[in-house]
Amino acid sequence: WCFMLAMPHNALVQPRDSFMAALVATIWGVNFVVISWGMEGVPPLLFAALRFTVVVVPAVFLVPRPQAPWRTVVAVGLFMSLGQFGLLYSSMHAGMPPGLAALVLQSQVVFTIAIAAVRLGESPSRRQAIGVTVATAGLVVVAVGRGGNVPLLALLLCLLGGLSWAIGNVVSRASGISGGLSLTVWSAVVVPVPLLLLSLALDG
Repeated sequence: WCFMLAMPHNALVQPRDSFMAALVATIWGVNFVVISWGMEGVPPLLFAALRFTVVVVPAVFLVPRPQAPWRTVVAVGLFMSLGQFGLLYSSMHAGMPPGLAALVLQSQVVFTIAIAAVRLGESPSRRQAIGVTVATAGLVVVAVGRGGNVPLLALLLCLLGGLSWAIGNVVSRASGISGGLSLTVWSAVVVPVPLLLLSLALDG
């Protein structure tokens, strides 16, 4: 329902579009369950570092570097990848269940709209504002109830992960880069080493 409210007023949603959206949501949800499984025997930051290493090492040889300054690539990597996933994995390690993590991390939508309105002057439409307001109310319900016995630290870490993701979104948007895949791949290059060092410092 919130998705429909956020759509442009004259948008026509095709069955194929609905199927693809549902497929993305399904893959997104399964991803959090797999993260939870992986961290059963591996420290969270080390597991995140391994995840990015396995993706980056072959991908950078197959995807051309984006036409953007290195400072932009690094900034996107620090916020959209390092910050988001480092905080997310730490949140789940601290007790955030996979299902709630997938939901709370979507606070990035609210944060992105707010930051983009301030930094880029992009104001949401009335329909989009209603959809975001409803979604925010849902996040507040989760935050107040904390999903039962979810530790406050885990909730805060997950929200910070959403904020970091949102900052990365705005940096990416402001850069004007059209190739999202190339920026995603090359910005991930900055992730493994800092995560490994953080893991070494925190986990030994």
